Parts: sequence; C-alpha cells; structure tokens
Amino acid sequence: MSAVVLVHGLYHRPEHFGRVAERLRTAGIEVVVPELHRGSLSADTAAVQAAVDSLAEPPLVLGHSYGGSVITGVRGAGHLVYLTAFVPDTGESAATLGGASPRLQEAIDPGPDGSTRLCPDLAAEVLYNGCSEALAAWAVGLLRPQAPGCGRGVPRHHRWKDTPSTYVVCGRDRVIAPALQRRMASRCTEVREWLTGHSPFVGHPDLLVELLRELLAAGTPHR
Repeated sequence: MSAVVLVHGLYHRPEHFGRVAERLRTAGIEVVVPELHRGSLSADTAAVQAAVDSLAEPPLVLGHSYGGSVITGVRGAGHLVYLTAFVPDTGESAATLGGASPRLQEAIDPGPDGSTRLCPDLAAEVLYNGCSEALAAWAVGLLRPQAPGCGRGVPRHHRWKDTPSTYVVCGRDRVIAPALQRRMASRCTEVREWLTGHSPFVGHPDLLVELLRELLAAGTPHR
C-alpha cells in the first residue's frame, strides 16, 4: 500500500487532517481526504467509496470518531484504521454504541433547522484537550455545523470482519470514553493505545504519521 484515505468525524473538515496529510505527501505517499457532511451515513460512505475507487491500489483507510461508522461500510481498503472511532456491528450505529459523551453534549448548540453546532469554548476543552491554545483555536475555527441523523446511521456492510484493522485507543479522550473504545477495539485485528485526547491529528500529527507509515511499510497483515 502506498496511499491513504483520511476520513474525518462529525463537525470536522478535511483541513483538520492538513498537518498529517502534508507530512505523508512529503514522504511520497498519496493522500485523499474526502469531505463528508453529505447529509446521511449512506451518502458519506458513498463519498469515501468514490475516493477509494479513484486510487490505483487498495489504500489504508482511516476513520476518526464518526468516521469509523463511515469506513466500516467501504469496500476495497487494504487496511482499516479506527482512530478513537466507532466500530459498528450488525444493526448498530454510533448512537447506539454510546454516541456523544455528556461533556460533548454540553457543547452542542441546536439550531432551528435541526442542525447543531459546537460552542467554541467548550469544543476546545472537549475535542482538543492536550493541544496548545493556539492549535485548539485553529481547529475550533474550522468546525462546521452538522446535519441531524448521521450518528444514527447503520452501516449496510461491516468490512472490519474481513479486512485487517488497527484500533487506536486515545486514553485521554473526552468524547468517546476509553472504556467504550477498548470494547470496540476488541473487534479489530490489533490495538494501539496513546495517552492523547480525541484529536491527535491536531496535537500530535507526527504520532499519527509514524503509525500510518509503519502500517503502509508492513503491507497488509494476516488475521
């Protein structure tokens, strides 16, 4: 594998992965970061499927948070990476697996059209704990409103059942409880654990780049 698809979570944008993508491209790795916010899990999955299909060989596909539900339904990946992400089984959604933590729920500001946004001060404390104030402010500034219902979407396929996968538990996460992460991680081929918050691609991009380069160099391990 020499290509990576990076899939963001709710409220986020492809630009949040910018520091990771830049480092990977500098190393000669092809990187695609599709935009989600298509209105439903099925539409988001289709957008990522199109990105995977555009590549010449099966890529490594990483999903962060809600992005785990998205990559679960995508065919053609050489390896799946769940970064503090949801790993749904049959009939499950991100919401039924645990959904937003109470701390994240406090940060959610509902809009009159059913969409939600995150209050900036609370978003920085919940999503980007462990990041510098400047980095957290940059990341919060990129956040966008989220359409309703995506977290309740149920994947039609469950590719982690037949594709090698790595789960990264983030032990200081304030969005998805580490205990829940570890339960979902038991579904994956291998598990790593970092002492970071929910968004290591912002605060610790080199840590994520090192892992992805390691997995790419190893190729596709067998179960």
